[in-house]
Amino acid sequence: MGKHGEDLGVVAGLVRASFLVNAVYAESAREYGLTVPQGQLLCVLMGRPYGMGDLGATLGLEKSSLTGLVDRAVRRGLVRREPDPDDRRAVRVVLTDEGRDLAADFYAATCRRVDDLAAGWSGPDRDRLAALLGRVVRENEVPTVFLDVV
Repeated sequence: MGKHGEDLGVVAGLVRASFLVNAVYAESAREYGLTVPQGQLLCVLMGRPYGMGDLGATLGLEKSSLTGLVDRAVRRGLVRREPDPDDRRAVRVVLTDEGRDLAADFYAATCRRVDDLAAGWSGPDRDRLAALLGRVVRENEVPTVFLDVV
């Protein structure tokens, strides 16, 4: 099973699809001068500012890894730390104007590339895939790391 032209099982299909999407995402990140984690950071912050704890949980990063990622993004002028209005001891990570512009461009290009993976599919097939993937995401409580494209 799994040879060209044969159906895949759920596990192989999901794993191989994740590799395909990750490769497309990484290619897009490279073209925008980003690492994959930097691209993920920008896409997550498009929705709203995050405190460091929530950001680490959403991205699945330990505190030291997250601090390094945010520090590098600050040095590039893509994000800034600002005081958390609800907790004087905490900071929130916010996109700068430059970061917001780069995030929007990167996001749009990445969406086009991922959408192209199923470009030849009929509307009903695309809708069925979206419904099934949505169910997997909801049932496994996957954090919002990429906004929904309609």
